[in-house]
Amino acid sequence: MKKYHIEKNTIQETLVIPLFGRLVCSERFPALFSDPEAKRICGSLDYDFEEKRKKMESPAGLFGALEVAQRQYDLLCEVKNYLGEHPEAAVVNLGCGLDDTFSKADNGLCRGYNIDFPDVIAVRNELLPAGEREQNIACDLNDYSWMDLIDQTDGVVFFAAGVFYYFRTEDVKKLFLAMADRFPGAELVFDICNERGAKLMRKTWLKEAGITDVGAYFSLEDPKELSLWSGSFRQVVSRSYMRGYRDIYNDVSLLHKLMIRFCDGLVKMRIVRISFKENTAD
Repeated sequence: MKKYHIEKNTIQETLVIPLFGRLVCSERFPALFSDPEAKRICGSLDYDFEEKRKKMESPAGLFGALEVAQRQYDLLCEVKNYLGEHPEAAVVNLGCGLDDTFSKADNGLCRGYNIDFPDVIAVRNELLPAGEREQNIACDLNDYSWMDLIDQTDGVVFFAAGVFYYFRTEDVKKLFLAMADRFPGAELVFDICNERGAKLMRKTWLKEAGITDVGAYFSLEDPKELSLWSGSFRQVVSRSYMRGYRDIYNDVSLLHKLMIRFCDGLVKMRIVRISFKENTAD
C-alpha cells in the first residue's frame, strides 16, 4: 500500500505531532490509553518518526504526549455525557486536525461534523475520511457560514482540542456569543490555560511549528470570567486537565507528578464546559 507522504516543516507535520503523541502514550501507558487508530494512521505515513520519537520519549516530551492523550480522553467524556441525554445530537469538532473523537464517541445515532481549514481537511480526507453520519467541513471557524451546515434538531455538543490558544480573545468572544445565539441549549467544551501557560506555549511548540504571528492569545486565569461575557451562558464549569476526569497522578513518575502539580497550580490547565441557555432571550 502506498504511504501518504508528510513534508517536514509543513501544516501536515503539525497535524501528525499530536497523533504520534497519542500513539506513544498507548505504547508507554497501555493500561491508560489504547489508540489503534493513531497506530493505523501513523503506520500509513511516509514520515521518519525517529527524531520525533526521541523528543517525545524524553521525560518532558512524554509529558506533552500525556497531555494530548489525556485531553482527548477528557473531551470524549464530555461528548459521551452529552450523548447520554441527547443520543441523536450533532457532535461538532472545532479545529479537528486529525482527531478521531467522533468515531470513539459514535453511538450509531449521532452525527459528526469535523471543521478545519481547507488544507487541513484535504489531509484529513486522505488519512481519516468521513464515515457514516459524519462530514468533514473545510472552513475557517471565524467564517460563521459553517454554522449553516450543522443540524441542531436533536441538540449539539461542540468541542475543541488545543484550538483557541491560536485565537485572539476578541475573536473567541465573538465566536462564543454567535454560537450561543445560533445554538441555544448546546454545550461547548474546550481546553484552556492561563497567560503563563500561553507564554510557555509560544516559546515551545508554537515556535517549533513555525507560527510567528502570535497576536493576543486567548487565556484564562479563572474560567468563571466567561460568565461575564454573556447572559446566554447558562453555566460555566471546569475541571483539572490531568486529574478532573480520570486521575492519572498515581500512574506516572515522580517528575510527571511534579509537572501535573505545576499544570494545575501555576498554569491552570483546565477543561471548560459552557452550557448555552435554551432561550437566549431569557
